[in-house]
Amino acid sequence: MHIPRFPEPGAIGSVTIRTTPEAAYRVISDPPVMIRFAEEAHRARWLRGAGTAAVGARFRGYNRNGVRRWVTTCRVTDADPGRRFAYEVAASPFRIPISRWQYDIEPTADGCAVTETNWLRVPLWFVPLAIAITGVSDRIGTNGAHITTTLERLKTHLER
Repeated sequence: MHIPRFPEPGAIGSVTIRTTPEAAYRVISDPPVMIRFAEEAHRARWLRGAGTAAVGARFRGYNRNGVRRWVTTCRVTDADPGRRFAYEVAASPFRIPISRWQYDIEPTADGCAVTETNWLRVPLWFVPLAIAITGVSDRIGTNGAHITTTLERLKTHLER
């Protein structure tokens, strides 16, 4: 099991979905598909031949907030089908650590519970630049709100 280096999550949310853990994992572990449910992120693509979730696979994330745009590079750290998908985010092209996103999937009587957790990793010296790039001064609060939105959209999609 992967133990995060960041003991306190910045934002967390959960939703119960009437689907199997395997079906939830298939969507969650496919960033180009999962991106449809996100708020800031609007496009993702696998890098260097990666096309499926595997530890070490990388993908590029394209993000926006109003007129602001930024790109991140993400590396998959956990790919446990039906149980967990996680990745670490770095600011491109600088490779400055930004955050960790983790999706835990637990079976329930009626389907599964999906918990999305975010840990901030950004160095303090980079915070003012990150605010200027993204236009977001309350990253923890914003990520919390985005988690709620993403999970509700995921639930709607998977329960159709």
